[in-house]
Amino acid sequence: MENKAQRVTLAELAATFFMIGATGFGGGMAVVALVERRCVNEKKWLEHTEFMHGLAFSQILGPFSLNSCTFVGYYLRGTLGGIVAATSFIAPSFLLVCLLSLLYFRYHELPELKSALLGSNPIVIALILVAALGMARKNATRWDSAAVALIAFAASAFFGVSGLTVLVLAGCWGLYQGWRAGRKN
Repeated sequence: MENKAQRVTLAELAATFFMIGATGFGGGMAVVALVERRCVNEKKWLEHTEFMHGLAFSQILGPFSLNSCTFVGYYLRGTLGGIVAATSFIAPSFLLVCLLSLLYFRYHELPELKSALLGSNPIVIALILVAALGMARKNATRWDSAAVALIAFAASAFFGVSGLTVLVLAGCWGLYQGWRAGRKN
């Protein structure tokens, strides 16, 4: 972990993930792209490959955007860093959902509110596509990795294969490729 833990204070970690939580819109991949931009590209807290390993690990269980934040915090400052990053990331959403729930239950019959909620759907889709394309550009640089990405997309989008099944098969493929590369050496 070289001296990254000494460079990043818990307060800076909390402020960064609070802002990510407050400005991250679009769920999963859109938030992960924001975490990558802030923590890898802007702050240079960890390398892109380290972040991608953490992202792969974070997709195993539960909400992977939260898990990615927790991974970065843990990577930088251990258990306490993971807790601070996760709590700071969740706090804005928790407060906003409480406020919006209160407003919704009071004013849910207003046509303007219904229109606003319907209008946000295309924005969420666009944010997810931008995040996916950005990650594809960085990670699917060879024909075989691009082919695996396209096959995984087609399996889930067109054939209804579950995300867990796609991850397990991709993991098996990666293990096979690693084994095959090791036999060549």
